[in-house]
Amino acid sequence: MFVAVGQRLHARSAALLLSIESGLPRIMRYWLIAALAGSALRIATSPLHGRAPDLATLLPYILLVATPLVSMMLALRWFADGDRQGQPVTRMARLGSWSSVSLSAARRHPLYGTTGFMVSLLVGMLLNVPIRGLEYLATMPALAGPVPSWLSTLHTMMTLDVVLLSSLYTIAFVAALRRVPLFPRLLVAIWAVDLAMQLLIAQAVASTPGLPAPVGTALHQFLDGNVHKVMISVGLWLPYLLMSRRVNLTYRLRVPA
Repeated sequence: MFVAVGQRLHARSAALLLSIESGLPRIMRYWLIAALAGSALRIATSPLHGRAPDLATLLPYILLVATPLVSMMLALRWFADGDRQGQPVTRMARLGSWSSVSLSAARRHPLYGTTGFMVSLLVGMLLNVPIRGLEYLATMPALAGPVPSWLSTLHTMMTLDVVLLSSLYTIAFVAALRRVPLFPRLLVAIWAVDLAMQLLIAQAVASTPGLPAPVGTALHQFLDGNVHKVMISVGLWLPYLLMSRRVNLTYRLRVPA
């Protein structure tokens, strides 16, 4: 019975993976439409003091919409050769006892590829982009004209966060999908950048004079929630990236010794 359940789950993950791979152009179109609509709504509902939106007002939303699309297109070009890219010279994942295999032997192995639990990680990285975008649109108003320095700093830092991390998670998604050997350490590096950005935002905004106490409290809760989400991801996926036979075979070309 357990074997049959496992086979059904694997078949579903393989079907989902195929749908993702073949549907990348459709996914990018959906993102473009949804992000444009969300940005237009955010600008229309923000207090712009009777002014027409200028480039300074529109630029954060242009970056929000365009950066994940550009990042995905560039990553698809960078990682076109996927698993044929060279293995890292220095091996950082040293837990367990492993034996190296050739790429051709790895490709013939039934565990090779990004099916199984790897599909959940792929979906999670991809969903990170619209979730961050929605949070940004929900919390940050469109700015026009003179604003307090604390609001300008907060808006700039939050824009940097959503643009940078959306781009990085998109690149990591493509690296995982294309079975690039550097993917596991790339994702770990992105987690570190994500945590650092939350601390940087807190320090930059807290040091700006005139920050209202209620805004400071709400910002602290928001950033604390972001840190917890990253730490949950690390706690859930880092052991998998280190010890999974599928991950080690697919990205490190090694099997249990």
